[in-house]
Amino acid sequence: MQDIAPVIVFVGVLVFLAHLFTAIFSRTRVPDVLLLIIIGICIGPVLGLTSPENFGTVGPILTTITLIIILFESGTALELMSLRSAVGGAMALATVTFFVSMGAVAGIVLWLTDLELIPAFILGAIVGSISEAVVIPMVKQLRMRKDSQTMLSLESSINDVLSIVITIALVEAYLQGEFQLAAIAGDLIAKFLVAVVFGVAGAFIWSRLLNRIHAIKDAMFTTAAFVFIIYGVVEILNFNGPIAALAFGITIGNVESIRFYIFRRAQASEVEGLSVTEKAFFSEVAFLLKTFFFVYLGISMELISGWLIQLSLIFTVAIFLLRIPAVKVTVRKSIPVRDVSLVAIMVPKGLAAAVLAIIPLQMGVAGGELIKSLTYGVVLSSIVITSVMLLLLEKTSLSALYIWFFSLDRQKIAGYGQRLASIPAPDLSGFNARVSSVDISKLPQKVKTLSSETRAHVKSFFHDFGKPKEYRFNTKDKTGKTKK
Repeated sequence: MQDIAPVIVFVGVLVFLAHLFTAIFSRTRVPDVLLLIIIGICIGPVLGLTSPENFGTVGPILTTITLIIILFESGTALELMSLRSAVGGAMALATVTFFVSMGAVAGIVLWLTDLELIPAFILGAIVGSISEAVVIPMVKQLRMRKDSQTMLSLESSINDVLSIVITIALVEAYLQGEFQLAAIAGDLIAKFLVAVVFGVAGAFIWSRLLNRIHAIKDAMFTTAAFVFIIYGVVEILNFNGPIAALAFGITIGNVESIRFYIFRRAQASEVEGLSVTEKAFFSEVAFLLKTFFFVYLGISMELISGWLIQLSLIFTVAIFLLRIPAVKVTVRKSIPVRDVSLVAIMVPKGLAAAVLAIIPLQMGVAGGELIKSLTYGVVLSSIVITSVMLLLLEKTSLSALYIWFFSLDRQKIAGYGQRLASIPAPDLSGFNARVSSVDISKLPQKVKTLSSETRAHVKSFFHDFGKPKEYRFNTKDKTGKTKK
């Protein structure tokens, strides 16, 4: 028991530190995610006080539960209008960012190391992912428009699916000696669509049960338990659990406003969404799990040699630089340039990449140890650089450079307004004199009976628009016909 007591004290202190780091982020824009990871690195790889092995199977279970809750809770906060406007841009951005990053990393690896072609692309597919567990908590704390936040949340989830499917497909291609593009594309579409169907259908089923569940005492966490079941079933069927959890959250958060024909009869009587209290509860649970997740992520990092650090930094910088044109090409022009600038720096990797990095080593892929070490380096450096870039964009003139770049094609449209503004106004002095001499007695009877203030407004109207207009005051007689 004496050995457990310091751990309990640390857990309590960590919760208070998490709230303190959130306050620091709101004041200084230093991300709390980075500070929590630094704590994990200090007590793990640096001081050796603990390691992932000390957590056994609890560690992976904790990270999976954290991912499910974060995706589910973020989904409940997404609005359908924002979702409709963001889904197309999110899919385009995720696809372009992933394949460009994968190709660039593979090319650099082939140039600077002895890795073969397929192992190089395996590394590119692993580090081409974007961690939704890192992005979503960051996005929630930023002053971004709702549709911008929605786009980033969706993009990170889609990107994660791409990374998992293509990494596993490339490992199988390496082992079997053949690469089947059609099979990979079919598997990718199936994983996405089936997961969405399970998530949406599960949410509608649960919404019909909620009005009965709410009558049970201490049953608030049953919704999360049902999400765990949906996630587990989808994963057992070899589809994508995270997408199912996100789809469940989006549907249950908007179930009272969704109108599908097959659910019309159910919605009229029994469909019920989450209460405000439940949403606040899941937000608190997500915050608590996020705290332990990022500390565990820091503990899971491995110290690597100097040249591997340099190579990891090269990969990370290349990914960041390529993200800029990818964002410029795919993001809609209606999104504010400040939000676009923040989207351009959001490419942090997470624990999913670290887990995928172990697969090539376990499956006997040549260079598996190098792939794992480089992935750990990219995960850490990408989170650090994202945090630093976020701080620079919020506190320095770097934001002006980003805003200028993403405003270039928008300035062409604005230029027409500037040219129109430079056209001199016509000389209306003669017309104004004529308006001033208008004989009120010659105006229609209804105008003559108006107050002097209203008549002044009529004159002002002629004056502002620069040309007289004929006005007819229409009324209707008893037969409904219009008379003038």
